[in-house]
Amino acid sequence: MLDATAPPRNQAELRHTKPLRVGAAWQDGRMPEMPEVEGLVQFLRGRVTGLEVTRVSVANIAALKTYDPPVESLQGAGITGATRHGKFVDLATSGTDAAPHLVFHLAKAGWLRFYEQLPATIIRPGKTPIALRVALSDGSGFDLTEAGTKKSLAVYVVRDPADVPGIARLGPDPLDPGFTRDTLAGLLAGRRTQIKGVLRDQATIAGVGNAYSDEILHAAKMSPYALAASLGDADVDVLFAAMTDTLAEAVAAASGKPPAELKDAKRRGMKVHGRRGETCPVCGDEVRSVFFADNSLEYCPTCQTGGKILADRRLSRLLK
Repeated sequence: MLDATAPPRNQAELRHTKPLRVGAAWQDGRMPEMPEVEGLVQFLRGRVTGLEVTRVSVANIAALKTYDPPVESLQGAGITGATRHGKFVDLATSGTDAAPHLVFHLAKAGWLRFYEQLPATIIRPGKTPIALRVALSDGSGFDLTEAGTKKSLAVYVVRDPADVPGIARLGPDPLDPGFTRDTLAGLLAGRRTQIKGVLRDQATIAGVGNAYSDEILHAAKMSPYALAASLGDADVDVLFAAMTDTLAEAVAAASGKPPAELKDAKRRGMKVHGRRGETCPVCGDEVRSVFFADNSLEYCPTCQTGGKILADRRLSRLLK
């Protein structure tokens, strides 16, 4: 439970507790993906490295997925750096016997809210979207929060990031210098799976999610339903170039941005994802969507499917 402390005393103190929101935009159901997580990691690396964790308070025990080492082992630890593993954020520490890592996955409606001056307010479990609060030695701190009713924010305190199941199963990272065109070809070979699904599978390629798989396939002028195994050498060349260029541009757009601007940086860079009904900036056709149970994909018929309109799965089910 969060510590019960006095609320801000006056308006001046309230102004100093105004948060820097990282990913507050993800309340609309769009999960932060690799470029935004990389931007967040860069921000945390520059802002909290060298600080000591003075208090960790858990308001939603369901978000905490580990118990050994205990979350209390973070208290008194010094933060030595921030790293990204796919879409996981990893804060490493030292100075305690446990020297644990605080690892978290923001999930679909999760985000990190950073405060230059951590507010001294009472936070009641079950009455707030805050799952966990971390206080730092310079008076700053951050909350890990999750909006909505479907809770999938995941927080881990571990001795080694590889102890997190989601990290242990990650495939190669496409931003790693060792990820080459031949690496991608090997991952696609023999896979009778739609290329959209392959790009989203974290065990195959780490970090590419729903949004950027749409953007990569649009840049490659490739149907999301194309089978991975059917791609020829020239197709793999085009897909690799589209992947590396799209992700590099998105990371560059997120880098150096104040946390509150991460959402807008992502939105501005999107050509098809989240732009159903808008005009494709390449050919002028209308961007279309295919809806699934809990997400959708966006594509341009002219650029990607030879003008064919892909069936809306929701409508198809209703007509059966």
